[in-house]
Amino acid sequence: MRFFILVCMLTSLAHAQDPGGDDAMGRAIALLRTTPLIDGHNDLPWMVREVADGDFSRFDLKTTLVGDTNIPRLRAGQVGAQFWSVWIPPELGGEGYARMQLEQIELVHRMIETYPETFQLALTADDIEQAYAAGRIASLIGMEGGYGLENSLGALRAYFRLGVRYMTLAHWNTLDWADSATDEARHDGLNAFGVEVVREMNRLGVLVDLAHVSAATMHDALDHSRAPVIFSHSLAYALVNHPRNVPDEVLRRLPENGGIIMASFVPEYLSSEVNEWARGFGARLPDGHYTTAEYDRIRHQYMKENGAVLAGLSDVADHLDHLRKVAGPDHIGIGSDFWGSDDLPTGLEDASKFPALFAELIRRGWSDEDLKKLAGQNMLRVMRKAEAVARDLQESTAPSMMRIDQQPGRRR
Repeated sequence: MRFFILVCMLTSLAHAQDPGGDDAMGRAIALLRTTPLIDGHNDLPWMVREVADGDFSRFDLKTTLVGDTNIPRLRAGQVGAQFWSVWIPPELGGEGYARMQLEQIELVHRMIETYPETFQLALTADDIEQAYAAGRIASLIGMEGGYGLENSLGALRAYFRLGVRYMTLAHWNTLDWADSATDEARHDGLNAFGVEVVREMNRLGVLVDLAHVSAATMHDALDHSRAPVIFSHSLAYALVNHPRNVPDEVLRRLPENGGIIMASFVPEYLSSEVNEWARGFGARLPDGHYTTAEYDRIRHQYMKENGAVLAGLSDVADHLDHLRKVAGPDHIGIGSDFWGSDDLPTGLEDASKFPALFAELIRRGWSDEDLKKLAGQNMLRVMRKAEAVARDLQESTAPSMMRIDQQPGRRR
């Protein structure tokens, strides 16, 4: 009887979301019920901080509809594991980075503690599978931007102990040791200290995330990383020539490295038309940090004056087709970059919509094997390899004591 009820529920949900009557949605949901969907990037922690000052009594994840992510949406989207981004504004400067970074990491731990029936902290690939088997959403922590280190490898080790399992080397701004994709290049990629950051991340077991970095930084990291790298939320430059996207020459290196590129849902990276529209909108944004409310107000005014240009679910599928073709089916994943905005692609407006993307890929002829790899199997493999590299390095290599003012000359 329970099995019959479950089948009826799945069939009903499939037809509700897939009025076309084909079985793609039902197949997608069934697949995601047997393979954990691991989303590489979600900025919910910053939204909770910004909207409710980090107070979960004011931002109840069971009911709050602000933004694109809450517990019902995650459940409907069949999310099995989530890397929560502990992003902080790169414009802070001074000595404020580490303090705010710690606060955001603590916020994720508090979220897990507030909803223990839903979330479970995960530090390893085995933890993800254990949480998934227990019916909880495995929750991992990803630092988005290496400026939170304040140029300290000791801080990197402390963040690892607090649960950080990937770090994006740079964000919008070039650092003292790594060039960003969207700022002036100062190092031709990584300088010597940047290479040491990558090596220490390998030794610890922190995944090297190359989203947001320049192509030269991507190549340098691939040259020096002994563990697989990730792109936690990126897309294909060949389809949209935005500097945040990844060139084919880099994608072709992923099989040798063993890494993974996780497709983002950000419209201006998905669509050339949206990218052009966004350049005009971007010119309206103020310099420095601005709140989500300010962003939305300016965007709504710009839309009123210029109309709207939208990306869609099919654009994400187009990028995934390209990434699979160039990097291979073993080196792709999903990194939504849900962040609370209302400008997400049509059909992928919130975290409940993941099955619709998999249904579209089924209609395009993707095999169940490739879809399972995309959903989470590839990421689990990457994590296990990184964990094995870390164990080997910890047996033979002491923690690095390099300081940025001690680095030698440029090293390729």
